[in-house]
Amino acid sequence: MIWTTAADIFVVLIALALPWSTSLVAIFAAIWLLTMVPTLDRTFFLQLPKRPICVLPIALFALAAVGTFWSDAPWGTRLYAISPTIKLLVLPLLFYQFERSPRGMWVFVAFLASCSLLMVMSWIVAIDPRLALKSGAAYGVPVKNYIDQSQEFALCATALAYPIMTFLRTKRFVLTALLAALAVGFVVNMMFITVSRTALVTMPVMLAIFALLHLQCRHFVMLVCVIPFLAGGAWVASPALRATVASFSEDYRLYKERNEATSMGMRMEFWQKSLQFFAEAPVIGHGTGSTRGLFEKAATGPQILAAGQVIGNPHNQTLSVAIQWGVVGIVLLYSMWACHLLLFRGDGLVASVGMLVVVQNIFTSLFNSHLFDFHEGWMYVLGVGVAGGTALKKSYYEKHDF
Repeated sequence: MIWTTAADIFVVLIALALPWSTSLVAIFAAIWLLTMVPTLDRTFFLQLPKRPICVLPIALFALAAVGTFWSDAPWGTRLYAISPTIKLLVLPLLFYQFERSPRGMWVFVAFLASCSLLMVMSWIVAIDPRLALKSGAAYGVPVKNYIDQSQEFALCATALAYPIMTFLRTKRFVLTALLAALAVGFVVNMMFITVSRTALVTMPVMLAIFALLHLQCRHFVMLVCVIPFLAGGAWVASPALRATVASFSEDYRLYKERNEATSMGMRMEFWQKSLQFFAEAPVIGHGTGSTRGLFEKAATGPQILAAGQVIGNPHNQTLSVAIQWGVVGIVLLYSMWACHLLLFRGDGLVASVGMLVVVQNIFTSLFNSHLFDFHEGWMYVLGVGVAGGTALKKSYYEKHDF
């Protein structure tokens, strides 16, 4: 019991640290793994790989490891390229732990509390940039970067919709008001301080999926009618929002007319070349760690132009997998996403949070390789692992007659 509690506490600490520090996440994760060892039920644990939700992330890691043998990248690069998939091995362990633990909600509350503190700090840093926790911080971004911060705030704002709806239905108006104020705080921060274009595009998708799954028809229609007015008000009131939206067309124009290395221009260049790389080795890809070498060979012109950019990440999860492991990797990736979506097809707060985590990762991965990025990858692993284990809890207790 002591070791189980300790393991739960260290997962909570991972959730608390994630918005602030990569080093602390790695340290707490290592200690968590050590505290799990005395709690393992070997018979039950060995059954986990038989579950698709567990075996698919393991298989994706295994493919990355095996893919080193047909890559022509230096061995140091090949081994380094395996590291983004290692975190996927944590998923079965989290399923195992929180299928037996009653403390899954602690993890979600810890992450929400940590992001709420980060939001407050964001407003403070926007007023006085000297209070940022890193040198050269962007406007309103006290730690890390605005992309990570936007992902956290977008997830928290949308995940709060379910408890707000639940408390409103049960007429617990004080809690409804508090959580609604917190959700609005996240959204207002993104509108007036800083927001990534990825979050700006994917957050409406997350809200739409939540509404389709959890709102009655008339409430869904009301929401659809209200959203344009809210969006219009935000557009008029927020110069930051208008500038972010305007940057889409401006980036595209500069790329097309001058071949400038704008954010959108580089992505289009990366995607075009990635499709060519995929066509050259469509079945098993070019091997683990091969991406940067392929872009080096395909670069044309000076590096200040979009066509001359060299990168090891094509800023699209599917293409990142396709280049290295071909159709085999794509099938594993989408099968894993599909299995995890099906895991959260039920009702309730845990299912809602798990569904939003998977949906966010899928759609943001259209513009980034977020499953392989440290921060967003850990958001996925932690959210799906804890929510998935909690969702599976009932079947575990039924099997063991608890």
